[in-house]
Amino acid sequence: MFVKPAPDRFVRDPESKRLLPDDGAEVPQAGYWMRRLRDGDVIPATPAAPAAPAAPAAPAKE
Repeated sequence: MFVKPAPDRFVRDPESKRLLPDDGAEVPQAGYWMRRLRDGDVIPATPAAPAAPAAPAAPAKE
């Protein structure tokens, strides 16, 4: 499931010990994360769409 920290909250990943990024992360649907969700520490989120690759530039016409 994809979650992000609730406003004004800092949540640590129990495995990596790092803070959950503000833009969210994919986490396992395990007890720890379900409790964080239930307690309002994290909120469900949708991952940001990856940036579209830039279109190749058209060749210059002479």
